[in-house]
Amino acid sequence: MDLALNEEALTELGDYIGQALGPDNVDWTVALGELNLSVSPGMLLETCRFLHDDARCQFISFIDACGVDYPEREQRFDVVYHLLSPRQNQRIRITIRTDDVTPVPSLTEIWPGALWFERETYDLYGVLFSGHPDLRRLLTDYGFEGHPLRKDFPLTGFVEVRYDDEMKRVVYEPVRLNQEFRNFDFLSPWEGVDYVLPGDEKAGKGSGS
Repeated sequence: MDLALNEEALTELGDYIGQALGPDNVDWTVALGELNLSVSPGMLLETCRFLHDDARCQFISFIDACGVDYPEREQRFDVVYHLLSPRQNQRIRITIRTDDVTPVPSLTEIWPGALWFERETYDLYGVLFSGHPDLRRLLTDYGFEGHPLRKDFPLTGFVEVRYDDEMKRVVYEPVRLNQEFRNFDFLSPWEGVDYVLPGDEKAGKGSGS
């Protein structure tokens, strides 16, 4: 689709959604060929039901959800959702703001597949989702402390876990780098190097010897 025509279609769609839900409830913009909606957590379920059920929208495909951390803000987290309407051949982005204690309504009753993405956002950022049927950590270990994708998460002082086949159990060990530090000369392979690589010592010998 031509970029100008696509932006025109997105502008019409954004205006339609804004009028249907009310300009005080939804703020929308079109930027870089994408329609972006900004809503409050209290309007999230109503907005998403409308986007899913309305004949002109039909955003029936839940693509993903993720978190973004702005620790300098009072509401430090953005929760970002991406939806797809196969009938309209359009995508939409929904953004809401929250903090680490105020739950965000779960979208699993509208899109069951949102369950996994909300668990991941909870695990990595600590965002809570009310009405979620199984809000547990997804990527980190049981008993893990903290949320790794927060900007203030420390980079040192934590342990890693692995399954020890000899001990037949999970063991906790200090985080370590398995690859030793190496020095690189950064010379171009086309110009060659000053030292002889293993196996290349025969390259200078005559083939008839």
